Amino acid sequence: MTQTERAVSFTGVAKAFGDICAVDGVDLEIARGETVALLGRNGAGKSTTISLLLGLNKPDMGTVELFDGPPERAVRAGLVGAMPQEARAVPRITVRELVSFVAGRYPAPLPVTGVLELAGIAHLAGRRVDRLSGGQTQRVRFAVALAGNPSLLVLDEPTAALDVEARLAFWEAMRAYARGGRTVLFSTHYLEEADAHADRILVLDRGRVVADGTGEELRRAAGGSLVAFDLAGRGTGGLALLPGVRSVEVRGDRVRLRTDDSDATVIALAELGAIRGLEVAPASLDDAFLVLTGTRGAQGKRETV
Repeated sequence: MTQTERAVSFTGVAKAFGDICAVDGVDLEIARGETVALLGRNGAGKSTTISLLLGLNKPDMGTVELFDGPPERAVRAGLVGAMPQEARAVPRITVRELVSFVAGRYPAPLPVTGVLELAGIAHLAGRRVDRLSGGQTQRVRFAVALAGNPSLLVLDEPTAALDVEARLAFWEAMRAYARGGRTVLFSTHYLEEADAHADRILVLDRGRVVADGTGEELRRAAGGSLVAFDLAGRGTGGLALLPGVRSVEVRGDRVRLRTDDSDATVIALAELGAIRGLEVAPASLDDAFLVLTGTRGAQGKRETV
């Protein structure tokens, strides 16, 4: 990827807070026009990564660049819009007044009425910001992030306070904005959202990027299929040595095998007569996430996918 194609670049970035290493040697690039999801457990380093990207914190080591320059320059130029996970409501100001004020700080903002409509809050334009519900406040934050028509949109847990209907409306609005060639980076705890709405998924664990790819690539990297069957009194010896098997998990009288080659695994099980209650299914993104973050079957290395 050439410099002119990059929106975001981290090179050997590390950041510690006291004895806690929040970001540990992160290298990543995000292309212009790409939508990328940032996944990780609590404490994995997502929020610190976003704060470094926005220039709110300085790395202890390494470099962070937005559009081939320091984050501060990109922010000052109006190239970046951000939706923080938490923000204090501004008292005694209406939604329209807040969005208008933010839009006025950018060189080429979107029309305020269009921003309110895109964020689904046109009907709240005259309401005071400090009198909105949590879900309504979240959509106002989204409008504020959009107001300046930024080239890079950074969203930290954007649907955390939204109900199902509001989440669907949010993602429709986000995709509409991204279709204009903008770059979007969002963090989320909802794996299905990352799978459905991101071109790429970055998985962070203990401050490091442990996986980078599409949802399908992550599933394959963690073991493409699950084969389950009943033990029916049989032992588990030798199951880990069967063709394709990467891990063995026993739950009561039932065994789950994670395998790269489900056909070969099933044939070997049939030869052993171990096919009672046999079930074969593709690995879910939830399964892949648990494996890649070491929650299940720790791997201790980054998966290249």
